[in-house]
Order: sequence, then C-alpha cells, then structure tokens
Amino acid sequence: MADNNSTQYDMDESLNVFNEPLIPCSNDPVTGFFRDGCCNTNEEDVGSHTVCVEVTQKFLEYSRFKGNDLSTPVPEFGFPGLKPGDAWCLCAARWLEAYEADMAPRVFLQRTHKRALEIVPMEILNQYAKDLN
Repeated sequence: MADNNSTQYDMDESLNVFNEPLIPCSNDPVTGFFRDGCCNTNEEDVGSHTVCVEVTQKFLEYSRFKGNDLSTPVPEFGFPGLKPGDAWCLCAARWLEAYEADMAPRVFLQRTHKRALEIVPMEILNQYAKDLN
C-alpha cells in the first residue's frame, strides 16, 4: 500500500534559473538543503536554500553579524565551516537581504535552483552572475 504522505518529502524538479538541469553547487563542503551538493529544494525547505554563491569574507562577516555564523566549524553536525572561495547554497531571502546591504556574494546561475526566482528577480541575480561571459 502506498504512503500518501511520501510526496511531501519529494524534491522539486532539479532545474536552474534557465530551466535547464541544475548543476551541483559544492561537494567540498557538501551543501544544499538535502546535503546532496545541489541547491535542490521542496516544500519542507522553508528557507529556500536555492542560491549557489561563491562565499566571500565580506559576506561571512555580514552573515555572522546577522546571527548566522557560517565560518565556525560545527563538527557534531558535520559542518566544516566556510571560507572565502567556497561554494554554498544560501537561503534566497538571506542573499536578497545581503544584496540590499551591498554585501551579496557572486552567484553561480547554472547552479541556482529556479525556485530562487520566487524571491530574487532574475535581473538582480544576473548582476552578480559568476558563471556568465
């Protein structure tokens, strides 16, 4: 007999902002809501961890100031801590907040899930694109 509740944990279609297959964001460190290396999401991901960025020192300091210390390792959760240059799936709203404070890191559009567009306009993401010519 099928479990009718199983669909709530299904991943949304793994597509980027160009409606193409989502490219992995990072496996070192492993990122993503599902810790699958991609910025995949579903309804359970209330933070919408959908924007793949290249972490900067400026952003790490900003995030720590905002109460989310991403640079300190938390070994009990398998989190090594981030350093400048790492790729990471950020919450779309936090990225937008950083953008509005002029602290936003560059974005890998091919690695950013299309659900990020529900929060951040494509025109803004394009301005921070790391992977476009």
